[in-house]
Amino acid sequence: MEGPQDYLTPTTPSGTAAFHGAGVQGIVAGAGSVRPAAHGAGVPDLVAGVRSLRPAATGAGLIDQIRGLEDLKSAAAAAQARLSIAFDHLERQRQAGAGVPAAEQGQGVAAQIALARRESPNRGSRYLGLARALVTEMPHTLTALDTGQLSEWRATLIAKETACLTAADRAAVDEELAPDTGTFHGAGNRTITTATKAAAYRLDPLSVTQRAARAANGRRVTLRPAPDTMTLLTALLPVAEGVAAYTALTREADTLKSTGDPRTRAQIMADTLVERITGTPGGITGITINLVMTDRTLLQADSEPARLPGYGTIPAGWARHLARHGTKTRNPDAAKLKTWIRRLYTAPSTGDIIAMDSKARLFPPALRRLIEVRDDTCRTPYCDAPIRHHDHVLPWHNGGPTTVENGAGLCEACNHTKELPGWNTTTTPPKPSTPIAPPQGRPRHHTQLTTPTGHTYHSTAPPPPGTQRIQRPPTPTAAPATIPTAIRRAKQQKFRGACRVELPTTG
Repeated sequence: MEGPQDYLTPTTPSGTAAFHGAGVQGIVAGAGSVRPAAHGAGVPDLVAGVRSLRPAATGAGLIDQIRGLEDLKSAAAAAQARLSIAFDHLERQRQAGAGVPAAEQGQGVAAQIALARRESPNRGSRYLGLARALVTEMPHTLTALDTGQLSEWRATLIAKETACLTAADRAAVDEELAPDTGTFHGAGNRTITTATKAAAYRLDPLSVTQRAARAANGRRVTLRPAPDTMTLLTALLPVAEGVAAYTALTREADTLKSTGDPRTRAQIMADTLVERITGTPGGITGITINLVMTDRTLLQADSEPARLPGYGTIPAGWARHLARHGTKTRNPDAAKLKTWIRRLYTAPSTGDIIAMDSKARLFPPALRRLIEVRDDTCRTPYCDAPIRHHDHVLPWHNGGPTTVENGAGLCEACNHTKELPGWNTTTTPPKPSTPIAPPQGRPRHHTQLTTPTGHTYHSTAPPPPGTQRIQRPPTPTAAPATIPTAIRRAKQQKFRGACRVELPTTG
């Protein structure tokens, strides 16, 4: 039976045990010789060697060092792939010994690798698939990566374009392309992708065709932040539907431009897209948009930025305009938005939200909203996925209370992962010496995640608007605001406040 060491045979000569003061080529050779911590030079020695590197005295020497460091990145990527598969093998052995059914073995492996690589569980899962393909099915591509002939991204492109093939056919494509023989010397990403696609199609045209047919199952719509309070709303569609949608937008833009519409063609297309999706000219109706801002920002023209869940930080002035007037629209009636203000009490300077209690097992709607406002995105370190589950940090069946302190917002994948054997999450205040601990007062909500290997990772709730404010002189031109009675009473409390503004529910 194969062991972890079987995956760790390097394609470059073994380096020395320490690399301090070594040149780039010596460090690159050392990266190929990385063994588990008990054998040979450790990863910390490699890192120390890179940090001790001194710039060359000539331009040619500097370019050689830059190229050498690029080779080092490739060699490190190859070593990381081997180590990942070795860890996968060990974890499966451990789970088999613990009586885990064969079909469930390997759960949690990708999540642990993702935490070690400081990336989301989704990316960790994709990376483990890449590592498995390179180490077990594509030796030529792995060797090309190890020797610096391919970057990690270009190795990913080759693996991606052969994902629809069987292991045997994938190995055949790898042997045909033979990237470790210099096949792709000087080739760009598009050239490599095209060559790999052609080789895969020649070997198994049916699988490639079926892959294209199955691609429609991956259709989706995503939203990503863009600079200056803009967003990128992206739809991945089958080609026919995508072309039809774009044609409809361009036709509408051409029609309106011919009637003298002063907007640009691109603006008309964007506005038309929003109107046809929401069903309202100018757009927003029957939809709730949450704005989190301080009462000072809303009512006293303060400059403290607000937060828009699902997007991020937005300027104070833009947040006030949205709360008071809605969005820009060609339809005056659509801009009349109903706005609700809910008071959120936070501890001074730390921003910790005051707890709400419930004896129910499921989090009530108000408590779920409070957790969403506090956590913003999934609380697993490095995972920025939207919150889908509101669950107990200490499980309810173990006596965990249904409180905001014992609650956490998680994506679906992370919530399932934390329930696996060996995973443990606790709420604990951060150490005063750590940068995540506030300088004074009660720390913000903090959790500690422990994996089956004993590694710990920490997560602190993001600071709400108004936390640790920088004192600035008042703006002379700030217009006085009329503070409603409820807000005035709330301002007299000893806790600093933050407003959650909901807009609108009707147009």
